[in-house]
Amino acid sequence: MPEHDILIGIDAGTSVIKAVAFDLRGRQLASASVPNNYASTAEGSATQNLEQTWRDCAAALRDLGDRIENLAARTAALSVTAQGDGTWLVGNDGPVCDAWLWLDARAAPTVQRLAARASDRARFEATGTGLNTCQQGSQMAHMDAHMPELLDRAEVALHCKDWLYLNLTGIRATDPSEASFTFGNFRNRQYDDTVIEALGLTRRRHLLPQIVDGSQITHPLTAEAATRTGLRAGTPVSLGYVDMVMTALGAGVYGGAGDVACSTVGSTGVHLRAVPANGVHLNDQGTGYVICLPIPGIVTQVQTNMAATLNLDWVLGLAADIMSDMGKPVGHRDLVDHIEDWLSASQPGQIIYHPYISEAGERGPFVNADARAGFVGLALHHRFPDLLRAVAEGLGMAMRDCYAAMGPLPSELRLTGGAARSPGLRSILSASLDAPVRVSDRDEAGAAGAAMMAAVAIGVYPDMEACIKEWVTPLLGQAEAPDPGLTAAYQRLFPAFSASRQALPLAWDALAAARAKQIWAGN
Repeated sequence: MPEHDILIGIDAGTSVIKAVAFDLRGRQLASASVPNNYASTAEGSATQNLEQTWRDCAAALRDLGDRIENLAARTAALSVTAQGDGTWLVGNDGPVCDAWLWLDARAAPTVQRLAARASDRARFEATGTGLNTCQQGSQMAHMDAHMPELLDRAEVALHCKDWLYLNLTGIRATDPSEASFTFGNFRNRQYDDTVIEALGLTRRRHLLPQIVDGSQITHPLTAEAATRTGLRAGTPVSLGYVDMVMTALGAGVYGGAGDVACSTVGSTGVHLRAVPANGVHLNDQGTGYVICLPIPGIVTQVQTNMAATLNLDWVLGLAADIMSDMGKPVGHRDLVDHIEDWLSASQPGQIIYHPYISEAGERGPFVNADARAGFVGLALHHRFPDLLRAVAEGLGMAMRDCYAAMGPLPSELRLTGGAARSPGLRSILSASLDAPVRVSDRDEAGAAGAAMMAAVAIGVYPDMEACIKEWVTPLLGQAEAPDPGLTAAYQRLFPAFSASRQALPLAWDALAAARAKQIWAGN
């Protein structure tokens, strides 16, 4: 059996950590995963234990070793990506506190304060990224104002993948993608003093780690990490870019003719298009992200929904609760299998649904921590299939809303995530954009994107474009053209979706105030 014929991609998501093995030409060989838990409170916190996250990552790698004979000797390199945003503070003797995740909403008042400053536009022009509660910059600014002792005890502020990289290599670093969309400039992929000053964090600049491009530089696996993971000390380790662009890279965001876009429609919705850095469209509202790709001069313009298929989970949960109360419990899988039948039993474009079901509100293409989901246009004759279709169409309308904020609608959509498996949902999303959809056969796009970084870094390929031609393009399925009837229905529906969305903030504000008074009265 040849040595050094395997690349490992680690993808540490919010709910699961995956370790995936590929051969040098991109064929997936095996995978292992470990559930990844976090804690949340009614006050908006969402936190994760750093040490447990590292233990889970090491466990996933050991499990992968049990699945592949002689994995340690065969591994040419490994790379790590993970959930983005959030704040993982590390001090002299280890973690300062549990990590603040991207789901954490406690920085909302600080976001409002910073966004109201005149300096915020200059910050946005540099980063291409709108302020929201998910981001490390907003969270650190909130800590600095309300919990300065946390930053006082810290020596470095990392992200999830950076924390795992530290444990794998002993190197404190971050990558160009998260560094530039949080504290820097996407044009030169470096930190920007104007941005750091606009966040009020100039005196905390020493907490920002060095920037390492994992497609060019690797560091060796430490002896301690080798013992924990079962791999060989000295194995090259690549620091991947943030999971959003690693998943998009593995699913086909770059490569091919026309204005190609890629959406990951899973628990959250991530909508990306690859453009030259000098071709970025910065909207007047100052929202979205610009995230670098590991390709010189190319970035992704991004808008993200806080919740995507979580909305479907919610509406299916209503049905499950009712059936359970009637003494006929069903599993989630049973209900998911019935989605196509419910879609067939309903008419398109009859009800508007705004899919802002997350308790953290929404961040794309607008930022409002008080945004909440709701139906518009219900009538007496509507039944459960109509509600389910409206929720599915709400995902399509929100996707269109996001792409419209980035410029013209794309000419082709490459789709990954849970929604990609449903023909009915694919049809709705395709018609919402009036663009053909292609789905990749790649099972683990995020881990693949990370492994592609390692492949280029150790010289398996001369550059990322050559790697894409072998790892990505052959796995793209045939284009599925949008249904003309659905497209026409959604062309009529979108203006109503947009108008109602723009009218709702006053209601969201009033509802948030009413809830706050109720909580205060209860205390």
